[in-house]
Amino acid sequence: MELIVQKNYFFNKLKKILSMFLNDKLALISIIFLSFMVFLALFGPFLINDSFTKMNLRLRNLEPFSFDHHFMYFFGADALGRSMIARLIIATQNTMFIAASAVVLSMTLGGMLGLVSGYFGGKTGNLIMRIADIIMSFPSLLLAVIVLYMFDPGLLNLVLVLAFTRMPIYMRTARAEVLEIRERLFVSAAISMGASNTRIIFKHIAPLTIPTLITIATLDFAFVMLGESALSFLGVGIQPPEVTWGLMVAQGRNYLQLAWWLAFFPGLIIMLVALSLNLLSSWLRIVLDPRQRWRLQNIGDQNE
Repeated sequence: MELIVQKNYFFNKLKKILSMFLNDKLALISIIFLSFMVFLALFGPFLINDSFTKMNLRLRNLEPFSFDHHFMYFFGADALGRSMIARLIIATQNTMFIAASAVVLSMTLGGMLGLVSGYFGGKTGNLIMRIADIIMSFPSLLLAVIVLYMFDPGLLNLVLVLAFTRMPIYMRTARAEVLEIRERLFVSAAISMGASNTRIIFKHIAPLTIPTLITIATLDFAFVMLGESALSFLGVGIQPPEVTWGLMVAQGRNYLQLAWWLAFFPGLIIMLVALSLNLLSSWLRIVLDPRQRWRLQNIGDQNE
């Protein structure tokens, strides 16, 4: 009986989420597009085999939207005759992996430091916030360029420097949430019952801060992706033969008059992914806030 109740509760929750998606058409389109990009990132490389590195000099700078060749050349070919579709798929995997790794790392470390700072306060909290202020005092892109120029601009260093520059956002947000939550009655009750600080932080306070951090992470994913693209464009990001959207734009800028599609398609994907993430973040902000959730629910009631 209890299992049936839990299943009904789960399906009711899922139904509400789907209805709120359907009530916000822009969010629905965004999640469909992002799901397609995630599918390409996960399974695309297995579908294209060696098309990413296969060169055909007879098809150098092949124009897009041509049905005279294999469908992999529908978006044209680059200066070495490599399929643009294959390169875009590999760039999707690399770009999204870098952005996701940096966001998860910065949210985890920044969120934990923010929880500690907000709960304990005092010298520990002030020290953590001063560290955040120092990081934020440097322009994030300039700091990333300096670090990657001094060290090897490899995958690990790129993820670490992007995560490091985004940590203060989560530190400040988590601290602000904890300062409000720790004054609630259930936290006082847990303290009076003898609960440890670790249990209070991770059992009672952290779950209430996660929705806010996830909303910020969704929006921050776009900023990190744009930051990675900018670094690759400047030549201090991922190095050939690997490729990202930003690196494709950088390599295509020298052919803008001869082959505009080399820079246009990766730039278009960057714009669409960033726009979709912003729309999805706006939807999450409404859904996770009980004071604003009624907007989407009321739209569904009116449609019925």
